[in-house]
Amino acid sequence: MKKLKNLTAILLSVMLILVLVSCGTGNQEKANDSSNGQVQSNDDSHYPVTITTYNYSKEPVELIFYKAPEKVVAIYQNSIETMLALGLEDKIVAAAGLDHDVKDEYKEAFSKINYLEEFTPSKETIIMEEPDFILGWYSLFDNKRLGDIDYWNESGVNTYISLNSGAAKERTIENEITDILNIGKIFNVEDKAQAIVDNITSTIKEVSEKVSSEEKQSAMVVEFYDEDIYTYGSKTLAGDMLTQLGAEILNPEGGNIGAEDLIKLNPDCIFVSYMDRGDENIALEEVNKVLNNPAFASLSAVKNGRVYAIPLGDMYSSGIRTIDGINTFASGLYGNE
Repeated sequence: MKKLKNLTAILLSVMLILVLVSCGTGNQEKANDSSNGQVQSNDDSHYPVTITTYNYSKEPVELIFYKAPEKVVAIYQNSIETMLALGLEDKIVAAAGLDHDVKDEYKEAFSKINYLEEFTPSKETIIMEEPDFILGWYSLFDNKRLGDIDYWNESGVNTYISLNSGAAKERTIENEITDILNIGKIFNVEDKAQAIVDNITSTIKEVSEKVSSEEKQSAMVVEFYDEDIYTYGSKTLAGDMLTQLGAEILNPEGGNIGAEDLIKLNPDCIFVSYMDRGDENIALEEVNKVLNNPAFASLSAVKNGRVYAIPLGDMYSSGIRTIDGINTFASGLYGNE
């Protein structure tokens, strides 16, 4: 009987401990949810906001924002410049990964933010910044970098992946517009986002109409990788820009080609993509890989001096630089400024 009483007492103690642990865990989860904006009353009728983004498997994921993020990590060109263009520099706790200097009109705002030395920050670096939102490219969330978005979302950190950085099957100007509007919605600055989008759409319409009567030109956008020449096909953002300007995109499937292939295709106009990362000589160096190569001397674009440099940031996840990309392509194709 004594053994039975002792056993009963032990079982009751264990049950009590389990209840206390459960309550403590539940309270901690509620506290975490509240601190991350998941359980919160907000007087602003704008929230909650539901945004569709993607995971590393390119599957759509809906995330709920109960308030505007306060501690943002922005990685790569369009992420940083979109935040600056929307007047959200005070929300950025860390930024990294610029392929080019930020546009002149945002340099003052950029000078006030924490720009990291790591071009692509490690997972550990990001964790130390304690963000509540990460804005970046698709490649950022592979296992070798930050890991898939599930890890962050389950930790109370919302994420957004630029559509044209790899999440979308076809990369289009419309995707850039969607990204800008989504960021505007997340931070409740929709008027500013709409103004940027209106400027992009009106410029594209104006330029497209201006060149609509011009003779159709064939074009290629290339990027040099050691011995390979990567070409941007019709389903890339650069391809969509050229298509909207009435150009014929040679090698529309895109991908790597050799020097012989480029010679055979012989486009009227060649655009060479580059990333300068602060080196002002890079653009000319990349163009000269075509102009100064004896193997390409027979190309029409070389003979006619129609080989142009274009910053990667103007034609790949271009964000607010979409207008710059359109203007560069139009100028090269038709001589329109």
